[in-house]
Amino acid sequence: MKRVVKSACSKKLQSSSCRNINPITNQTRSFSTTQTTQKRTKAPFSRVEKGEYDISNLVKRLDIVKQRLNRPLTLSEKILYGHLDDPANQEIVRGKSYLKLRPDRVAMQDATAQMAMLQFMSSGIPVVQVPTTIHCDHLIQAEEGANKDLQKAIDVNKEVYNFLSTAAAKHGIGFWKPGSGIIHQIVLENYAFPGGLMIGTDSHTPNAGGLGMLAIGVGGADAVDVMAGIPWELKTPKVIGVHLTGKLNGWTAPKDVILKVADILTVKGGTGAIVEYFGPGVESLSCTGMATICNMGAEIGATTSVFPYTKAMERYLISTKRSEMAEVVNDHKDIFTSDKNAEYDQIIEINLDTLEPHINGPFTPDLGTPLSKFSERVQKEGWPEKLSVGLIGSCTNSSYEDMTRAADVCKQAAEHGVKTKSFFLITPGSEQVRATIERDGILKNLESAGGQVLANACGPCIGQWERKDVKKGEANSIITSYNRNFTARNDGNSATHAFVASPEIVTALTIAGSLKFNPMKDSLVGSDGKEFKLSPPRGEELPSKGFDPGQNTFQAPPADGSNIKVEVSPTSDRLQLLAPFSRWDGKDYTDCSVLIKVLGKCTTDHISMAGSWLKYRGHLDNISNNLLIGAINSENGKANSIKNQLTGEYQGVPDVARHYKANNVKWVVIGDENYGEGSSREHAALEPRFLGGVAIITRSFARIHETNLKKQGMLPLTFKDPKDYDKIDPSDKLTLHISGDQFQVGKPVRMTVKKQDGKTFDVELNHTFSDLQIEWFKAGSALNYIKDQLSKQSKQ
Repeated sequence: MKRVVKSACSKKLQSSSCRNINPITNQTRSFSTTQTTQKRTKAPFSRVEKGEYDISNLVKRLDIVKQRLNRPLTLSEKILYGHLDDPANQEIVRGKSYLKLRPDRVAMQDATAQMAMLQFMSSGIPVVQVPTTIHCDHLIQAEEGANKDLQKAIDVNKEVYNFLSTAAAKHGIGFWKPGSGIIHQIVLENYAFPGGLMIGTDSHTPNAGGLGMLAIGVGGADAVDVMAGIPWELKTPKVIGVHLTGKLNGWTAPKDVILKVADILTVKGGTGAIVEYFGPGVESLSCTGMATICNMGAEIGATTSVFPYTKAMERYLISTKRSEMAEVVNDHKDIFTSDKNAEYDQIIEINLDTLEPHINGPFTPDLGTPLSKFSERVQKEGWPEKLSVGLIGSCTNSSYEDMTRAADVCKQAAEHGVKTKSFFLITPGSEQVRATIERDGILKNLESAGGQVLANACGPCIGQWERKDVKKGEANSIITSYNRNFTARNDGNSATHAFVASPEIVTALTIAGSLKFNPMKDSLVGSDGKEFKLSPPRGEELPSKGFDPGQNTFQAPPADGSNIKVEVSPTSDRLQLLAPFSRWDGKDYTDCSVLIKVLGKCTTDHISMAGSWLKYRGHLDNISNNLLIGAINSENGKANSIKNQLTGEYQGVPDVARHYKANNVKWVVIGDENYGEGSSREHAALEPRFLGGVAIITRSFARIHETNLKKQGMLPLTFKDPKDYDKIDPSDKLTLHISGDQFQVGKPVRMTVKKQDGKTFDVELNHTFSDLQIEWFKAGSALNYIKDQLSKQSKQ
């Protein structure tokens, strides 16, 4: 679908209330408009913060776009175009146009919030221009259990938590303290709503799509733009439709839908697209089940995923005390579903009646195997059959429904005197879920089966796991209900075979202690020596007694935080104020060295590892010591071992990068397919920029990482001919011709490759820079550009 739509219409949206002045553009931003119909249009944004959401803005913008396009719209198009900054004049072409959007809110987790807040503070803007929250979930390491781990995290991370707490209070941001829960579960419980547009500094932000919201993972610099009141730029996504028919039954769970989709589309099949689910099968899914599907959509590279409004969403809104929002949505139901005959760029058909449970992995989330064939595949591939650990929970699968189904499996086993044979770890998604499953006896069933409850945090899912049952380098298998299973992702052990499945399948296999166990047909042996089979698990969509909120862990921002001091010690090894990156000098990048030519998969975990490195997320110099230490050097097949072209010695990647920087040698990275897939962490873009890199040249990029590189003044470029990757050697000198008018929108960049023998040849490189993004590059970074605009505004 390639249709360019323009209009000379310049009609502006007007608002009668709740105006907010953008300090950069000096324009009025409207948060609500005059009610034009008898339908209900306003509802509180959240039960924990002040302010109202007014759907009239979305309706008016959408009406303008509908008149211009004159065609049926998909649900995702309705939500996106209903948030356009200038709906009357915005060019709209799927896969081409850059949309300027006005998100409803921003959410940040504590690991990425540190750098985002340091950037926002340096912008000079006193208060965020849209509702924003910070969530403390990434810095809690799993080791001894919930209470001890939480207290240890509070002690160890005191400096960081204090910084985030005071910075949030000063700048008008809500703050969820350690122990509150995982960002995406908190957002679903408190902030997500149908038709909303949100950005979050975590790749699994799309979780909120389970409640009909377009929620998109971004880097911290994108969050700074939105917090500063600047329109947020996004290339118009294509739309992949997933048509669901039938109804889930037996052992099949919502997780199996996305495991199947990942197997079909692979880790890059959703790049540049929104995945939109539709069809009669949607009605059989719970709200939290749909959130699970959207959450793991990040693993196929999708911009985000979303479901149409259903009765299950209404039930969830009411259960989480947001009935007023449900009423507003019910009065505008036609918006929250795709129009009849809306066009999709691709359609995938899935029949839930025949879909069977899947197990994906190891080492990649898109290697899917139906449960009926998994035992055979374990044998064929030589994967370790013995299951060491089973882990359920995380932001993907930690809802009340998930926990009740897993607990039912445990209860069935307990009735025959059976406990788990493998270690069993449970991560509640939020304090509300934890308190509720404890009250209802669900937690007791999980613990009685041998389970250990971890803190309400990310924990092992992001590598925050002090694992002690196996040695590093020891081959073993684990199975989780998480979303991501890259090499060494969970425990830092590259020999760990990590598999992904639904919580109930994880629980069943953990009870059996074997990857070869199939609960649909295999038997277990009870304490009486008799065989028995597990029945398909039963669970409850929502608690019949309502949710128990548990401990109050939310810190609302004060009415006036201008007098609050935010301190960053110059001697801290955890936090460091940012110095602006240098501006482009207008010249070609000449004779750049190749820092490393990366072989194969290179995720953001390879570029900037998590785990123990999370503690340095607020200190750019320190965390840069992990730059690309997980990437495989094509020259020798080793990680963190590259040749210093100045000395001839083999050293670690960060060491060579620092040596080049000290000697004023510009350098580039050569990468393979889907470079930078995985997390939204912008440190993977900040670190190469900080250590003297100028460009990352690959066969293809993951969306978020490509944008993050642009934000930091780097050049993300792709080989026009992917085969040219093979022509580059680590010893080559590369010149990027970008001076004068050579670097333009839609124009390839010419690169001259000089071999050691002096011979040269040219290679064409593509890029996706917009006019605005080229201005970021010229300024040295997007943040520099923002400061320039503020400076110009103050002089007018």
